[in-house]
Amino acid sequence: MTDISREGGDGHVTALGSSVASDLFQILRDGRPRTRTELSTMTGLARSTVALRIDALMKLGLVGPVGDAVSTGGRPSSQFAIAASGRVVLGVDVGASHVRIAVSDLTGRLQAESNEPIQVAEGPEAVLSWVSSAGHDLLAQLGRSPSDVLAIGIGLPGPVEYSTGRPINPPIMPGWDRFDVPGWFHDSWDVPVLVDNDVNIMALGERELSWPEVDHLMFVKVATGIGSGVISGGILQRGAQGTAGDIGHVYVARGADVPCKCGNRGCLEALASGPALARALSEMGLSAETGQDVVELVKRGNIDAIQAVRQAGRDIGEVLNTCVSLINPSVIVIGGSAAQVGEHLIAGVREIVYTRSMPLATEHLQITQSKAGADAAVLGACMLAIHHALSPANIEEMVIGAPGMAKV
Repeated sequence: MTDISREGGDGHVTALGSSVASDLFQILRDGRPRTRTELSTMTGLARSTVALRIDALMKLGLVGPVGDAVSTGGRPSSQFAIAASGRVVLGVDVGASHVRIAVSDLTGRLQAESNEPIQVAEGPEAVLSWVSSAGHDLLAQLGRSPSDVLAIGIGLPGPVEYSTGRPINPPIMPGWDRFDVPGWFHDSWDVPVLVDNDVNIMALGERELSWPEVDHLMFVKVATGIGSGVISGGILQRGAQGTAGDIGHVYVARGADVPCKCGNRGCLEALASGPALARALSEMGLSAETGQDVVELVKRGNIDAIQAVRQAGRDIGEVLNTCVSLINPSVIVIGGSAAQVGEHLIAGVREIVYTRSMPLATEHLQITQSKAGADAAVLGACMLAIHHALSPANIEEMVIGAPGMAKV
């Protein structure tokens, strides 16, 4: 799979990697209009070469004229910038019990979206058939065609082998193990399909929307399961097999005898996830079958529920304390459905992390609730597609393939 990376013309590194900003389009991605002369000076390319490449980028719908520069006495020079709405991408958030798809422009601005309450356990054929159909419907609503789509990004609620886009032994996704998700789309969508686990794309979406200048960030999803997306040095860290950030199955001593669905005992997820909290409260005689029931109890001020959530925060904090020592993030964002309980969960996390981590590591550390909320996953899926489609290698390939560019 093509390496997914970029660096804007201002040198800002995205969460998917960095690359020397030598390509014209990578320079223009910062949104600032520039003239052919400015681009020639910045790149060292001949002005005629710049003109040819700009023309090719315009034909591809990636760049467009934005008016004239201020004249210094002669004819004003034309300026060019990224054509944000020239092409689009699709972003897909597949949850345990829902699927959300959106169309976004090349800046990540959502243009249209659709939701459907589909159980991921229905299997890949059912879920992806809805995704494909909904994608075509959204494009039609916008007056677009599939040829306008540059890439599709998909987040799945389970482990994903990123290099192939295949889910690997996903615990809540029967029938999905090693299913070729990108290959399934091949016949109906002639574009790259990027697949990652849901918490990674949530980290991308949260960073893009709320923390664009932060290069060391952890996004912790607390819902049916618990996981984290790790951005370090501005780069999303997936690890050797794509399981970096899987903190839900880290051992917590307080739960030594508590069984986890993974087959072990004492996992963080078995203690602090939404279902785990619901089970604990149910055993206390409260009406709580799901994580959402726990949220409602907390919102109604139930003391037992509040105390259980606060303890869940402490358990999560035990694991994050180690993470802080290992990767030294400057921001930890708590998201997922259980984060609807807000400060009660975060207070427990802060209590442990701020008390037990080294002062230098926590001096400027922010532990906060997700600002992107429910939009984090679908926005992150869009950004996954955008960063891939607009990477230097892919842009160069498109430009070389444009008419008149083969020998440039």
